[in-house]
Amino acid sequence: MARRNSFFEEQGMFVVGGESLIDLVPVSAEPGAERLALAGGSPFNCALALARLGNDTGFLCPISRDEHGDLLLARLAEAGAGVLLGERVEAPTTRAIVTFNARMQASYVFERGADRAFTREGLLAALPQRVELYQIGGFCPIEAEDAVVWSAVVEAALARGAVVSIDINVREKLIGDEAGYRERLSGFLDRAHIVKLSDEDHRWLAPDRTIAAHAAELLGRPNCELVVVTLGEEGSLAFSRRAEARAVIYTPPVFGDTVGAGDSLMAGILTWLAENDALAPGRLPALDDAALAAMLRFGAVVAGLNCAEKGCKPPTRAEVEAVLAEA
Repeated sequence: MARRNSFFEEQGMFVVGGESLIDLVPVSAEPGAERLALAGGSPFNCALALARLGNDTGFLCPISRDEHGDLLLARLAEAGAGVLLGERVEAPTTRAIVTFNARMQASYVFERGADRAFTREGLLAALPQRVELYQIGGFCPIEAEDAVVWSAVVEAALARGAVVSIDINVREKLIGDEAGYRERLSGFLDRAHIVKLSDEDHRWLAPDRTIAAHAAELLGRPNCELVVVTLGEEGSLAFSRRAEARAVIYTPPVFGDTVGAGDSLMAGILTWLAENDALAPGRLPALDDAALAAMLRFGAVVAGLNCAEKGCKPPTRAEVEAVLAEA
């Protein structure tokens, strides 16, 4: 696939808005294992992966002046992702304490800080005038005062012609007001053209429905044209109003952990859509079963290669192409 065609090169950058943080990751699943400090946060991870895949990417989140903020900035610079909020903040970097089950699947406890140190004016001023895609971060609906600000940013991105995507990423331990969270999340979902969720998100949001029924409900919202559901070791599903597909996971030769796998898959899907002239309202429904399957396969390879190391370390485009060439 060509990296980008001329139509999309004129549309602007990919912008990911939402949390960055430090993952404190144990080196094993054993109790009391040593922890490594790794840059993370679902939107941050997605921005890294998008940039590593060759997309013009900007990250919209405050960065702390502390040493963990230095680490976040270094990772963004290494990947080639732009930092849209140039002035750093005094609040400490948000932290996620990670634990693993026997399958090395991650769970998190959060201590929030710098990711909430923003203003409406500051975020809107930092949003580029040309935005091809705007990705909503998973923390955005959690607090009412934050959601109001992030909603204004989404509206501004829509007004600038952006396709809007959201990775739901329910963080139950951070949700103090479930009814309010569901209402705020619903508002973001009404604005999104592309919705990604995990099977765990599905069970929390719609335990009385099948995945297919939940996807149909999402596709019935005002803007939604594509739903992607990740199933852990069982692969992933994609649904549009006219097609659906399933893909298996890609297992790397050496396995590290699953941190950032879903974020990398999302970046792979968005990249595939842009490169196949489908990342625009009205174009997503034209994708048939075979196209959705190819999209999921590309995302699965990006996610699988990320799992080859500990922490979120998305692959380069060359690494992805090497695996796809072997198929």
